[in-house]
Amino acid sequence: MEENEKLDRIVDARMKLKRRFEDKMAQTPSVADEKPRGKGPTNRHGMPQVPIGQTVTQKWPVLDLGYQPVIPLDKWQLNIDGEVNNPVRLKWDDLMALPQVEDTSDFHCVTTWSRLDVPWVGVRFMDLAALVDPKGSATHVMCYGYDGYATNISLEEALKPDVLLVHTADGQPLTKEHGGPLRMITPQLYAWKGSKWIKRIEFMAGNRLGFWEERGYSDTAYPWRNDRYS
Repeated sequence: MEENEKLDRIVDARMKLKRRFEDKMAQTPSVADEKPRGKGPTNRHGMPQVPIGQTVTQKWPVLDLGYQPVIPLDKWQLNIDGEVNNPVRLKWDDLMALPQVEDTSDFHCVTTWSRLDVPWVGVRFMDLAALVDPKGSATHVMCYGYDGYATNISLEEALKPDVLLVHTADGQPLTKEHGGPLRMITPQLYAWKGSKWIKRIEFMAGNRLGFWEERGYSDTAYPWRNDRYS
């Protein structure tokens, strides 16, 4: 009974968030752009499957800041705080007790390669947001990794249903090289917007630039506009 009540609360909070941000989500370029740039059949949200300037690869290149942290599951935790009513600190068992989602989406790296139809398992960002109940002042989030990385993303992008915190890819636990045990994925933005080895999500009243954004990368990162650099 307690688990059912918890799920009901998450679903109710998720639907309230959806109603609050659905107009903004519907207006984002990766959904509403009338002249998207790319090629191939239409993807899951109406854009050309391969964005402009991208080359499809079957491999999954490894990119990081030169440090790949090792985080044992019994030491791992995720803090979600900032402009929220119910800040939380999740341990691994807490994360796995949340609704788990299987989804397939594409992965677009700013270094011009794309990996298509990747099967993922994880937790929707929207469900984590529902858990903490963002204040009305919240407009963006900053995601931090155990490697010292940080990247910013608007809430209308973060709350899209294909934005997940994933622990499984291609049917296997996410490897350390690709951000395991948990990373964020942002299929409608370039992949640097999804922090590897994620450890904290800060809800913010306003925007701040992350690691690469401070170094000249685009703040918005829309692949179908070739929106790589500021």
